[in-house]
Amino acid sequence: MLIVAGVFLVLLGLVVALISRTSLPIGRLPGDIVWRGKHTTFYFPIVTSLILSAAISLVLWLIGRR
Repeated sequence: MLIVAGVFLVLLGLVVALISRTSLPIGRLPGDIVWRGKHTTFYFPIVTSLILSAAISLVLWLIGRR
């Protein structure tokens, strides 16, 4: 089970790396909170989290209907 979880995390990391190379504004949508300090920048992607949560819930619901 740990090996499967590890493989899943590696695949998820590869997907995130590939998406970051595209021009999709994942994590930079309107409504996401950005705080820029003197030496730091903090991103709180609340709208991105809500959209991804809804998309994942929809996919799992469609899979579960079968």
